[in-house]
Amino acid sequence: ATEYHLGLLKAKLARYRAQLLEPPTKSGGGGTGFDVQKSGDARVALIGFPSVGKSTLLSKVTHTASETAAYEFTTLTAIPGVIEYEGARIQLLDLPGIVEGASEGRGRGRQVVSTAKTADMILIMLDATKSEEQRRLLEIELDAVGIRLNKRKPDVVFKRKTTGGFTATVKLTRTNEKTIRTILAGYKLHNCDVMIREDITTDEFIDVLIGTRKYIPCLYVYNKIDAISLEQMDKLAHDDQTVVISCELDLNLDYLIERIWDDLGLVRIYTKKRGAHPDLDDPVCMRKGSNIEDVCNGIHRSLSANFRYALGKSSKFAPHAQKVGMNHLVQDEDVVSSALS
Repeated sequence: ATEYHLGLLKAKLARYRAQLLEPPTKSGGGGTGFDVQKSGDARVALIGFPSVGKSTLLSKVTHTASETAAYEFTTLTAIPGVIEYEGARIQLLDLPGIVEGASEGRGRGRQVVSTAKTADMILIMLDATKSEEQRRLLEIELDAVGIRLNKRKPDVVFKRKTTGGFTATVKLTRTNEKTIRTILAGYKLHNCDVMIREDITTDEFIDVLIGTRKYIPCLYVYNKIDAISLEQMDKLAHDDQTVVISCELDLNLDYLIERIWDDLGLVRIYTKKRGAHPDLDDPVCMRKGSNIEDVCNGIHRSLSANFRYALGKSSKFAPHAQKVGMNHLVQDEDVVSSALS
């Protein structure tokens, strides 16, 4: 009975919170500096409390002039920069420092976290000289607006139908069928097709129903390690998804850029004309899991319309290039030669 009522309350709470996050009016601008056009091969958002060194990091790794000072709230708008690495152009977006209660609209927090939803990756910048409470508070603010850090979307198939049912292909130990049916009724979903393929929690099922959750990889970047002991630094460095740096002394910045590249999951695709050597100076960078159609659209939108086939390796161990279609998955450092009609 307790689980039944908890599921119902969680569903109502998630629905009311989603209504709160909607802007009060469709007009009314979101403020200057937040409508930054997405450019490059990926976007990385810098988020943190004021005075943690975000502006300094942006200046160091992108050579972008960003206002820095010792007082709080130096950055008042979103400032973009570009990291050029391994042939890729990665847009780094320095967002204004947020305060506790940002997800409820305090300061300019709502604009900051909404912009973070457009990122392919989030860097949470933390002060190594302060307590771990700062990390927990930032995670709460991002979770409240539907950003799920370092999580993947639950393996649940959900479709609205005139008739339907509920199917679970695995044993549910962290929730139960009655709770799920109660949540569906709370959202007035009496006829739908639901297939659950993994043991999920009640909160994860609500996330699937709402459908606006963003699952974004995140790196926790601890700055000012030159001001703490070696023991503290070693402990932080061994945490999962964590990088320790010092912007003041330029410590570990190269490794941070390498981690950003690895966690983004970018692959480089080299194109070549028939009878010519591939152009190794200007790769097309795509996300892992991209196919030939994505490569065509990355070069020019009209290319896929005239596409006939591409020459590429159908597997990593194939001795020669073969004809592949639009759905062929590309691999890192692939060389693709296309034939157009």
